[in-house]
Amino acid sequence: MFSLKKNKYHSQQHSNINTPLQSEETISSIPSRVRELEIKSKRLTNLLFTGEYHSAFKGRGMSFKEVREYQAGDDIRFIEWNASARMGHTYSKLFEEERELSVFLLVDTSASNLFGTHKQSKKDLITEISAALAFSATSNNDKIGMIFFNEKVERYIPEKKGRQHVLRLIRELLSFAPASSKTNIAKALHFLNSTAKHKSIVFILSDFVDEGYEQLLGISAKKHDVIGIQVFDKLDKQLPRVGLIEMGDPETGETILFDTNNKKARLQYSRQFDKTISMAKEHFKKAGADLMQIETGEDFVKKLQDFFIKRK
Repeated sequence: MFSLKKNKYHSQQHSNINTPLQSEETISSIPSRVRELEIKSKRLTNLLFTGEYHSAFKGRGMSFKEVREYQAGDDIRFIEWNASARMGHTYSKLFEEERELSVFLLVDTSASNLFGTHKQSKKDLITEISAALAFSATSNNDKIGMIFFNEKVERYIPEKKGRQHVLRLIRELLSFAPASSKTNIAKALHFLNSTAKHKSIVFILSDFVDEGYEQLLGISAKKHDVIGIQVFDKLDKQLPRVGLIEMGDPETGETILFDTNNKKARLQYSRQFDKTISMAKEHFKKAGADLMQIETGEDFVKKLQDFFIKRK
C-alpha cells in the first residue's frame, strides 16, 4: 500500500468521477472573461463590500483636517485654543482617517490549484475572489498589487490605484502560465517582506498544500495585516467508492493506483486532508493572522462579507 505524503493526488481516469477542471483560458476568451468578472465584482463591491471592507481595514492613522465651532460631545483634548482665543468662540480640531492602504494578493499558481470538480476549479475560485478584493480595494482608493508564486515568485505587479490597473490584474490572473507546478509559500512570503516597505493588507490565496512556511508567516504577520484564504475541493476531502483508479500528483507528475473501496486507504486520504486544513489553522493562529477556508462552488461572497463584518 502506498503512502500519501501530500493530499494533492486527484483522479485522472474513472467514468464515475468528474474530470478535474483545468481552467485554461484561451486568448480569445480572456477579454470577455475580464468584462464578466468586472461586472460581477463591481456589483458585489457596490452592494455588499464597500462599507464592510472600509470598516474591516483601518487606515494608517488620523490627520488634521480643519477646525469648527465646538459642539456638545466634542473631546476637550482637541480644542484649538489659539483659534478659540482669536475668534472669541471655542473651536475644535477635526481629524480624518489616512485611508490610503496598500493591498497585496499573493496568488498560488501551482498545479494543484487547477483541480476542481464542483462548478469551478480552485484556480477559478481564487480568480473570482481576487477580482472582488481588487475592486473593493480600488473603490476605497487603496492601492492593489499582486504576487504570482509557485516554487518561486514568477511575477510581481507593484501596487497601484484605479480601474485600469485592476483590469490588468484580472487579465494576468486569467492568462498567466506558470513555469513551475510546485509550491513554496515561504519564498513568496520572503519576497513580500523584502518588497513591501510599509504595513500592508496581505491576502494569501492558496490550497496551502505545503510545509515549512510557518516561520515566515509569523514574520509577515508582525509587519502586515495577513489573511489566508485556503481553497479546496470536495474530492480533496474524500473520494467516492468507485474501485481502482489511477491518480496523479499534478505538481510532481507521479502517478499511483488507488483502491477507493479500501477503507484504510480512504481513511488515510481523508486524514491527510484534515492534516492540511488543521496545520494551516494552527500556523495562522500562532502567527496572529486570520484564515478563511472556502470550498469550490461555495458562496464565497457570504464568507467574505461575514469575515469583513467580524473584523469591524
